[in-house]
Amino acid sequence: MLQAMFSAEVGDDVFGEDPSINQLEFMAAEMFGMEAGVFCPSGTMTNQIGIKVHTQPGDEVICEKLSHVYIYEGGGIAFNSGCQVKTIEGDHGRITSDQVKDAINPSDIHKARTSLVSIENTANRGGGSCYLFSDIQSIKEVCLQNNLKLHLDGARLWNALVANKETPRQYGEIFDSISICLSKGLGTPVGSILLGNKDYIRKARRIRKVFGGGMRQAGYLAAAGIFALENNIERLEEDHQHAKLITDALLKKSFVGKVMPVETNIVIFEILYPYTPKSFAEELAKFFIFVMPISTTQVRIVTHLDITPAMISNLIKIIYSI
Repeated sequence: MLQAMFSAEVGDDVFGEDPSINQLEFMAAEMFGMEAGVFCPSGTMTNQIGIKVHTQPGDEVICEKLSHVYIYEGGGIAFNSGCQVKTIEGDHGRITSDQVKDAINPSDIHKARTSLVSIENTANRGGGSCYLFSDIQSIKEVCLQNNLKLHLDGARLWNALVANKETPRQYGEIFDSISICLSKGLGTPVGSILLGNKDYIRKARRIRKVFGGGMRQAGYLAAAGIFALENNIERLEEDHQHAKLITDALLKKSFVGKVMPVETNIVIFEILYPYTPKSFAEELAKFFIFVMPISTTQVRIVTHLDITPAMISNLIKIIYSI
């Protein structure tokens, strides 16, 4: 990947003159069967641009209560789009079409106008859980019946595609906009892409500029993304297997309580006495293994392409020794 970056052909992306950026955007859009894409520095930016294009100030966005767009993007829906959020308590980060239908505001001047539904696949705080595609289709039907747009926070969509043996084009046919990350499991240092139709992406480019996301010779970053899309998708299955091995080890320890179902590359588990999430993370850090306390009772472990089978074996031995 680094060699691909060193040899990238670059230009000025603000003027649409960076051939590597153009190639990456076309490549991603083609994969999903969508008309166009725009490259951004982060998934937060692609999500926030995506939401702003679909909405007007005073609108309401429906999402699951632990959605990244709601709890991890700095209040961006309110700050950037002037919208409020109606949250739904889902099942490990997933919501249903019936829940969406019930959350839509009536046509009433006292109520915010519901204009957008945002779902996350895989769901980060749901332990990397995946939607059934049939459930997404049902949500889309509700959106069509109520004139709502449907956005996908697909930061880890690649993991869902590999785990469920689905195709990008299935998702391109359903969603009005898709945010996909090239970092995380695919291993690039920087970057996400927002996908949609040509008119939508034209508007998104203007908002990217307003947000400070216009970049010049960013083709060096795009080259990493091209390499990742060509080489690093199928290998995500290895990360999923690593997560299951870690889970098996954790379940044998008395200080581990409930473990969320592990479908992809995220393990979220409850820590019991004598540890707290903070003290358990500190214990593993002594061995240069870094995990994240995400609540007063839970720890999150994420596997990725820089984690080797030997590292997993070492981690399991350490877990058994604690």
